[in-house]
Amino acid sequence: MTMKRLLLLLVVVLVAATTVCGQDTLRRHITPVKPVTNKTLPPARGTDEETIRRFLSGDTLAAAAEARRDSLRKAYTRYPLLTDMTLGFNFIDLPLMAFGQDYASVDVHATLNMWNRLQPVLELGMGWGRTSPDGLNFTYRAKPSPYVKLGANYNFMFKSEPRYQALLGVRLGYSAFRFEVSDIHYQNTYWREDIDLAIDGQHSHALWGEAVAGLRVAIWRQWSLGWTIRYHGLFNYGKNDNAQPWFIPGYGSKRQNIAFTFSVAYTIGKNN
Repeated sequence: MTMKRLLLLLVVVLVAATTVCGQDTLRRHITPVKPVTNKTLPPARGTDEETIRRFLSGDTLAAAAEARRDSLRKAYTRYPLLTDMTLGFNFIDLPLMAFGQDYASVDVHATLNMWNRLQPVLELGMGWGRTSPDGLNFTYRAKPSPYVKLGANYNFMFKSEPRYQALLGVRLGYSAFRFEVSDIHYQNTYWREDIDLAIDGQHSHALWGEAVAGLRVAIWRQWSLGWTIRYHGLFNYGKNDNAQPWFIPGYGSKRQNIAFTFSVAYTIGKNN
């Protein structure tokens, strides 16, 4: 009876061992599955210490945002608040007057370049003119008178060197000026007399606005050339009982809405 129990126990042990070996063999033929984790990839090389600190502290969103800002800073140069200052001289009306234009306005201007984007502008100038219209019996003289313009430009090429710019801007202009009308000749048909008149010492003023588009390119070291086209319109001007102004210094003929400037300029600043 004891021998039978031993044989039965031996059979049970052998069966159990065979089963375990079979299961182990099956396990070795199953490809293990890598467990899913929330592991975050390390920051890219070259990331600053503050971004790495945020990453290690678990603030991965802030670290990613800072990395994006770093990449934008590396994409183009960020210029300081005061990038440079430019002094220029607009003289386009002088050669035009030599070719027959009846008036001229010349000015000097100063431009502050902020962040290579926003540019406050001050223009100070002098204007004069003279015309004797065909078929009319008078001569109009605009005495040399000053004008001033205040405004600003926006540089759309702020990612490039300050030496090359594409600009849009606005100006507010003002002038107080003098003029006279002389050589007025007409015939009195009743008395059959020739009469000559002159209207002297006339004063007026004008306020106007301008929309400006322009370019600036470097030509040599810190010297550059600039062009602008301007659309302008009068807000108001002083009206006289005896005569009306024909020319406004800094504006041009009262009947025209388009003007051009051509300037040579010198830039002061380490970024040029």
